[in-house]
Amino acid sequence: MKRYKILVLLLTAGFLGSCSEDFLERDPISSVTSDNFFTKESDLILFTNSFYRMFPTTSVYNGDYRTDNIIQNILSDEMRGGRVVPPSGGGWSWSHLRDINYFLVNFEKVGDQTLIKHYGGVARFFRAYFYFDKVTRFGDVPWYDFLITAEDEAALQKPRDPRKVVVDNILKDLDYAIENMRSTKDTYRVSRWTALALKVRVGLYEGTHMKYRGIPGYQTYLEQAYQAAEILIKESGYKVYSTGNPSKDYQNLFASHNAVADEIILAREFSTELNVRHNVNYYTVTASYGRPSMPKDLINSYLMKDGSRFTDRMNYNKILFVDEVKNRDLRLSQTIRTPGYTRMGSTIQLAPDFSAATTGYQLIKYVAEAQYDTNNAAIVDLPLFRFAEVLLAYAEAKAELGILEQSDLDLSVNSLRKRVGMPDMIMSDANSHPDAYLAAQYKNVSGINKGILLELRRERRIELFMENQRWDDIARWKEGQKLVQNIEGMYFNGPGKYDLDNNGKTDIYLYEGTRPNENEQGVYYAKLGSDIKLNSNNMIDPFPTFKNRTWNEQKDYLYPLPIQELQLNTNLKQNPGW
Repeated sequence: MKRYKILVLLLTAGFLGSCSEDFLERDPISSVTSDNFFTKESDLILFTNSFYRMFPTTSVYNGDYRTDNIIQNILSDEMRGGRVVPPSGGGWSWSHLRDINYFLVNFEKVGDQTLIKHYGGVARFFRAYFYFDKVTRFGDVPWYDFLITAEDEAALQKPRDPRKVVVDNILKDLDYAIENMRSTKDTYRVSRWTALALKVRVGLYEGTHMKYRGIPGYQTYLEQAYQAAEILIKESGYKVYSTGNPSKDYQNLFASHNAVADEIILAREFSTELNVRHNVNYYTVTASYGRPSMPKDLINSYLMKDGSRFTDRMNYNKILFVDEVKNRDLRLSQTIRTPGYTRMGSTIQLAPDFSAATTGYQLIKYVAEAQYDTNNAAIVDLPLFRFAEVLLAYAEAKAELGILEQSDLDLSVNSLRKRVGMPDMIMSDANSHPDAYLAAQYKNVSGINKGILLELRRERRIELFMENQRWDDIARWKEGQKLVQNIEGMYFNGPGKYDLDNNGKTDIYLYEGTRPNENEQGVYYAKLGSDIKLNSNNMIDPFPTFKNRTWNEQKDYLYPLPIQELQLNTNLKQNPGW
């Protein structure tokens, strides 16, 4: 039986109160202030279990379907410019922080210095995690490292602290956690290695956020990112998972019921026995839940198996699906359905199902056996921190600083490429011939390292697809215009029958006018102009009515503060443009 370590105990909820309450509106916690609590390690475990509620569950891919990575049948508010100032909520919730600060006020009653160091580190890790989420969402936020009482009017009416103050305090908390937390590896509970991984993430984000906005001092954060990554790479023992099967290892890493501890630093655990499940199978295979799929520009970004660029081929946007996905980076066939695809536990080959995929490119990442296809039935563990992210961040931070060398790529990114049988990334080749296709998407990249930075962005988007990274990447790179570029799907010659899995049988029949007088089993019949719309280049156009989407560089990278909070605390100021 799987151990469900990231566990929100009902007992914990009983004395912590509802997570939806705002700490500015809650009565002080009083039910755990007796002298007989915080006296033993089990008390500290019980209390800190509640902190794990901050981690996403199935929303590990939330940062992808808000962006250009996962295309659903309805555009996200972020993609269509539909965000508004909320009356309340909107992510401006502080109850988790109050619980963390309450713990830090009281936990030293346990007396044992070893426990004090470790659990002090745990709490500070979660405070850093909490604040990093707030900074990436809102920018400047008030920093509280103390417990607020109902009588503390000055704290309750505190204005937002500058972003730099908050980020520096985040890193200070993480340095404490790295210094004091246990180094014991645990896939479902935070450790020193998780704190290092978060420091890598924070440093890379803030360093690039500042660099691409012309803010001085960005180098310090990028240095901290690659230095923390280097410790993880050289001291942790984590490695890229590989069994020597390049056509399956990437897929199996994410379809494993139990998180693969070689590579996954921290995961959210799911279990049939404990009735803790999610819906990723249902999300990707049913016609009634968004029809998530991959856009063509991402399909185009996957290199050929020999390392050459697909977009350097003649008429690359007019290649039918079977040939389009042939001889590509093997991560493509392990992320979407391609010819020869079979469900785990089955030998039946399946073509892309257009009833479940808006663009035609149907997702398979995290998808396990068909028995888990009903809603809220899936049990594969979902990664929160993965060693691959650390490797990619190490190379990117050094490249942004201008100190990347080929040996750094060999230590990091090339180990990911080896897993899927791809040739090494060669820095000199990338910089001497920057990819024009990628350069058109990422318009802010320049300088002598333009080519390698573009390649690292390619690698990151492909390797970390559906892992909640894309929104943050777009924001920190200041590449919001990427989200309003054209969205396209699979290419067709026009009306007719198409065999998508190369088995000699029709999988989709595109017709005009009256539906053909036939009903061949397993064929998806789609009327052009209604069921499926093709653009002038004969590619699926999933959103023909959203042609004039705009991105506001002055406001759209941040989210608005809710109206209620601005009324409660008049010292808070709204984000620019909202």
